[in-house]
Amino acid sequence: MEDLGRVLTAMVTPFDENFSVDYKKAAQLAQMLENNGSEGIVVSGTTGESPTLSFEEKIKLYETVREAVSEKTYVIAGTGSNSTENTIKLTKEAEAVGVNGIMAVVPYYNKPSQEGLYQHFKAVAASTKLPVMLYNVPSRTSLNMKPETVYRLSQIDNIVALKEANNDVEQVTEIKRICPSDFKIYSGNDSFTLPILSLGGYGIVSVASHIAGNEIKEMITQFIRGNFENALEIHIKLFPLFKVLFIASNPVPVKAALKLKGFDVGGVRLPLVNLTEQELEVLKKTLESY
Repeated sequence: MEDLGRVLTAMVTPFDENFSVDYKKAAQLAQMLENNGSEGIVVSGTTGESPTLSFEEKIKLYETVREAVSEKTYVIAGTGSNSTENTIKLTKEAEAVGVNGIMAVVPYYNKPSQEGLYQHFKAVAASTKLPVMLYNVPSRTSLNMKPETVYRLSQIDNIVALKEANNDVEQVTEIKRICPSDFKIYSGNDSFTLPILSLGGYGIVSVASHIAGNEIKEMITQFIRGNFENALEIHIKLFPLFKVLFIASNPVPVKAALKLKGFDVGGVRLPLVNLTEQELEVLKKTLESY
């Protein structure tokens, strides 16, 4: 199956002062991520504020990032929505741009059955030759894709991976137990990367890699080499950073952190708002400590 890399960054979408997409800054950010531990970049996912991006903005972002980074860096297009038709349409556009794969989230708001989830992802996979990563994030979709559904989908040739953000170790264990050995499980939350690796997971679709990409890559490398204590030491060191980047709705904190780091990617589009002064102070102290 397709190897999309172990450290994938769910990239934020830079905006200018008018909250228009800053494509020049997006290219610069993608290059920075490539040079700091990211083997792949997910464009227009939750962290990229996909709900407030237009169809045209998403396609131009795919093009921008694909052109900005080298061929060795995988570009995965976030094409998922709660409309199968729209997801397929965007997936086809992403494939035409030349991305390496697509990520599709569990449809939100309309709450399909498990059979509905299967039929949705089956239709999306059938519309493209690209590798497909499923994305399960019940905290945002109000719906959990069960291991049995993941298993059924893993039998489809180009559905190769799952981003699991359920934080349920039993569910991850069951998915690993019943799915093909080469079906890749990625953590959807930075603080669960090491636990999911210990259950047979493959990597992380990370937010914190905007700030600590090389360290996260080193943690995974140490784990793969069997240096578990070293991996745990890095995990413990980074844990406060993992937590503070979710002090408010993602991607509000990580955009603020990038600005504090000297890489200003602008604010967030409504209905998201910037951090409060108190939240910003907590973020500053954590970054200083890190």
